[in-house]
Amino acid sequence: LKHLQERCSAHSILVCCLNLQYLSVAFCRRFSDRGLNYLASGKGCHRLIYLDLSGCTQISVKGFKALSIACNEVQHLIINDMATLTDSCIVALVAHYYKLSSISLLGSPHLYDSAIKALVQWRKLTKIKIDGNKHITDNSLKFICRYCSQMRILCITDCPRITDVGLKFTESLRNLIVLNLADCVRLTDVGLKHFADGNSGPKVRELNLTNCINISDFLLIKLVQRCTNLTHVKFCYCEHLSDNGIELLGTLPNLTSVDLTGTTMQDQKFCHRSINLNYLDVSHCMALSNQSIKTLSFSCRLLTYLNISACPKITDLSLQYLIGGCHYLRYLDISGCVRVTDVIFKLLKKGFRKLLFLKMLYCTKITKSAFDKQMRANIQCEFNNFAPPLWYGYDGLGNIIKKEEKNQEEEEEDEDTELDEDQNQDDEDKIDDQVDVQNQEENQDEEQDQDPE
Repeated sequence: LKHLQERCSAHSILVCCLNLQYLSVAFCRRFSDRGLNYLASGKGCHRLIYLDLSGCTQISVKGFKALSIACNEVQHLIINDMATLTDSCIVALVAHYYKLSSISLLGSPHLYDSAIKALVQWRKLTKIKIDGNKHITDNSLKFICRYCSQMRILCITDCPRITDVGLKFTESLRNLIVLNLADCVRLTDVGLKHFADGNSGPKVRELNLTNCINISDFLLIKLVQRCTNLTHVKFCYCEHLSDNGIELLGTLPNLTSVDLTGTTMQDQKFCHRSINLNYLDVSHCMALSNQSIKTLSFSCRLLTYLNISACPKITDLSLQYLIGGCHYLRYLDISGCVRVTDVIFKLLKKGFRKLLFLKMLYCTKITKSAFDKQMRANIQCEFNNFAPPLWYGYDGLGNIIKKEEKNQEEEEEDEDTELDEDQNQDDEDKIDDQVDVQNQEENQDEEQDQDPE
C-alpha cells in the first residue's frame, strides 16, 4: 500500500477486507488519524494478527488509540523507524492488545522505561526488539524478565545505559534461544556470566555481542561450559579476546556460524574441531596470515560463506589452500587483500565450482584487463583496484599506517578542504565587492542625471 489515500483506501479496507489478517502500511505517509478512525468505527480489520506501522511518523496518540480499539487481536506488531514515537503512543496502542506476542521497536529513540513497562505488563511476549535508545535503562530488562518469563528472542542493541545489573535479571528467563546485545558497550563478563548461569544458558542458540568491548576470554570459558547448544556467535570488535580464548569456541559441538570481525586473532586453531562450520567472517583481522587460512581450509570443509576482507597479509597462496579444501564455497570476499594478484583467475578455472559471488574491492595488484578477459561469466562479481580507504588501517602495499600518519593525512585532507572553502569565500567576497562598486557607480550616475543643469 505505497500510496494509501486517507479516505478511499481506508474505506476500501474497511468494506472489502473483513477477514484481513496481515496488514503492512510501512512508510505510507498519506493517511492520517482520520483514516484510522474508519477502522475503529467499522467492521473491517478486526481480525488482524500482524500489523506493520514502520515509518508512519504522522500517526498521533489519537490514531494509536483508534488502532488499539479496532485491532485488538494483533499478535505481531512492527513499529520501526519511528522518531516521533513516545511513551503515550505506546500506552494508547497496547491498551487492548492482550494477545500480543512479539513487537519490534527498532529506531525509536524517545521511549523510556515507562513505555516498556506498559508494553510487557500482563502480556506473554516471546519476542522483543529495541534498538538505538539512550533512555532505556536496566529497569526495562527488569520489567521484561518479570512479566515475560517465556521470552524466546531478546534483542536490545545500541542501548548504552544497559549494564551488568540488568543482565542479572535474565537468570529467570527459561526459554531464551536468541540474545542480541550488540553495541551495549557497558556490559562486562560479570553480567554475561549471570545470563550463562541462568535457566536459558544451556538453551540459547544465537548470541551477538558485537562491540561489547569489555568482554574477555573469561566469558568464552563460561560459554563453553554452559551454552553448549550455541550455533551462531558474533564477537565483532571485541579486542580483549585472545587466540587462546577463541580456540575454545571450537569445542562447541553445534557451532555453524562465527563472526570475529575486527578481533586481534592470529591463528585459527578453533577450526580444528569446528567441522560443521558453514559461515565464517574474519574480516579486518590484520594479523591473519596464509598459515591461518591453511588451517581453516583443511578443517572447515563445509564452508559456504567466507569473508577475509581487509586482511593485508593474505596472498595467492591462501586462495590455493581454499581451492584444495573448501569445495562448497558460494560467497567469498577478499576485498582489501592487496597482495592477491591476477593468479586468482587461473585458480578460478581449477576450483571454486560452486562459487556464486566474489567480492574484490581495493585489490591493487589485480589488473582491470585480466579481470575483463579471464573472469568467469557465471560468477557475480564486484571489483576495483583502487587503494584501500584510510579506515582500513594500511596502504596499497599492505603496510600498516600508524595512527600519527593517519591523523596527519586526515588533517591534510581537512586543510585542503578548508583552503578550498576559504578560496571560494574569497571569490564570493570579491564578487560582492565588485557588485557593490557597480551599484555605487550606477547610483552616482543616477544622481548626476537627476541634478538640474
